[in-house]
Amino acid sequence: MIQPLRPLCPLEDIPDGDSRGFDPAPGGFTGLFAVRQGEQVFVYVNSCPHIGVPLDWAPHRFLTRDRSKIICAVHGAEFQIDTGECLRGPCLGDRLEQVMIEIKDGMVLVPADAGL
Repeated sequence: MIQPLRPLCPLEDIPDGDSRGFDPAPGGFTGLFAVRQGEQVFVYVNSCPHIGVPLDWAPHRFLTRDRSKIICAVHGAEFQIDTGECLRGPCLGDRLEQVMIEIKDGMVLVPADAGL
């Protein structure tokens, strides 16, 4: 069965080399965040695998200072951008929950039931 897709945002709304968060739907517990590297976009559920807290320390702030890794604001765990694998911290070896996407006509699309 093919999963229906819905728009997350225009690709241009995610700055190249940076990240952007997306709030959960009303009544939802977690949102999504996206990291853009050129034409590639990686989308994850905004929940640390260690204790389930949101990763961002301020709106849209999901990356280390040098923007080379995703970081959890609560305990500093670092994650590889393209795989979501925890490289350092209490969840070492675990992964962020990645959301499969499609980019079509400049729009980032996610599964209809993804994280929001």
